[in-house]
Amino acid sequence: MKVLVTGTEGFIAKNLLVRLGELNGFEVVKFSRQTHEEELPTLVQDVEAVIHLAGINRPQSPTEFVTGNTSLTEKLCEALVNTRRSIPVIFSSSTQAIRDNPYGKSKGDAEQALWTYAEQTGASTYIYRLPNVFGKWCKPNYNSAVATFCHNIARGLPISINAPSVALTLVYIDDLVDEFVRVLTEKPPVANGETCTVPTEYVATVGELASTIEIFRDSRNTLTTEQVGTGFLRALYSTYVSYLPPDLFSYTVPKYGDERGVFVEMLKTQDSGQFSFFTAHPGITRGGHYHHTKTEKFLVIKGKARFGFRQILTDETHELFTSGEQPQIVETVPGWSHDITNVGDDEMIVMLWANEIFDRNHPDTYTHSV
Repeated sequence: MKVLVTGTEGFIAKNLLVRLGELNGFEVVKFSRQTHEEELPTLVQDVEAVIHLAGINRPQSPTEFVTGNTSLTEKLCEALVNTRRSIPVIFSSSTQAIRDNPYGKSKGDAEQALWTYAEQTGASTYIYRLPNVFGKWCKPNYNSAVATFCHNIARGLPISINAPSVALTLVYIDDLVDEFVRVLTEKPPVANGETCTVPTEYVATVGELASTIEIFRDSRNTLTTEQVGTGFLRALYSTYVSYLPPDLFSYTVPKYGDERGVFVEMLKTQDSGQFSFFTAHPGITRGGHYHHTKTEKFLVIKGKARFGFRQILTDETHELFTSGEQPQIVETVPGWSHDITNVGDDEMIVMLWANEIFDRNHPDTYTHSV
């Protein structure tokens, strides 16, 4: 499918173009700020769809709203009509389109031009009145609170919050791109005059955004991550990390060592325990304790290990051997004391997951020989 994308230097377009490049069957024709409007008739001549992202939202003069939003859209529609084909158009409008301000009026008039085009040609026009779109590659200190907060907080720069309780409706860039690709491929029916929405939207106050991003920053010190695996926190955390400068791509964590080896905590979670690793020199035994509720998973990634177990009531014993050559998870069982011994000739390295964050006041760890 040959697709004309306008506004190719913008935030949304950058993400969209990468996605279309990852998929088979798409050829992109680009219209950017360097492209002359007189080229539109040639550019649309053999395209099968248009994604119209070009627009003005921070002009030097209010008249640029008309030329950059309304007039450009009208010229695009004129070029499409002259092809004598019904070419579908996806348009990134704004929630401001229904408001009585210069920007909103220019977007509303652009919508009207597209609906007129649809009436003339029978083409489908998918008009998305987008709220605040956030994600990687959005320009900070411009018109996105999320981008500004992520950029500044990641760099230790100050942020300014005038109205922390103001709620923002947010759309994540990957969800928006997914929606545009779905429309391109499925061509769902849409009534003329009907606007479209991205299926997933989020709502957060300005203050909540700032405080959450600050927690992301501080997690490098606390080692405790938020629940960033799904939903809004997943999208916001990914966005925050995308603003890290290269010199902050890594960070150190505490290392505790003694004559046995070292112990390093890597990550703690809100409700799924923590991850760490430890080493042991040849002949060294670690452990020799039991838990009532805490459970653990061990993975030897280097060296050879003997795991010993003893049931604290019956004295039943069990042992098993594992090594880094053949990955095998070993679980500790409540009520069984356990230890691990390096039975190889080299340093042993073991990954460890515990189902709860270690609490020095309530360690649930009791010494008991194996």
